[in-house]
Amino acid sequence: MDAPRPPLEPFVTVAREELLDARVFAVERVRRRSGRTGREHEYFHIAAGSWVNVVALTKDGQLVLVRQERHGVEATTLEIPGGMVDEGEDPAQAALRELAEETGYVGRVAEPLGWVHPNPALQSNRCFTFLVRDVVAGPAHPDELEEIEVSTVPLAQARELVRRGAITHALVVAALYLLEA
Repeated sequence: MDAPRPPLEPFVTVAREELLDARVFAVERVRRRSGRTGREHEYFHIAAGSWVNVVALTKDGQLVLVRQERHGVEATTLEIPGGMVDEGEDPAQAALRELAEETGYVGRVAEPLGWVHPNPALQSNRCFTFLVRDVVAGPAHPDELEEIEVSTVPLAQARELVRRGAITHALVVAALYLLEA
């Protein structure tokens, strides 16, 4: 029988070096010391700012969706609106801004549903999810690098879109879960 392992103790960061600045994130080499063993290990970290996802609903219960090219998977994906929180910006305001920029839909109040760590193995940032009710359509103003197609579906269909693989973005699935929770 194996001897019980001592309890986990926090790691301590002893060195950090930026390897790449890629505008929307940086790649860092981080040296950390185990709180349990005292040994040092090298890790790689993606330093990124916070993100927001927006569950936007029209007065008649339609969920606003965006279809856009995602270069990581080299495919077009179906998602809810979202994006980066600008430095110093309140996440709720970022949610309303991103919604309007990407889709043209506007709302008055962004209700927080919760947040998740997008990938805690590599990243330290958070993705905040907001619900915006009774959104009204208007002109979109996407960033020059964004090519977006906006559509709506009844909210009741969202779960089926996930189930059949039409929505595959993990943060969107998490946002829809937070809505139901």
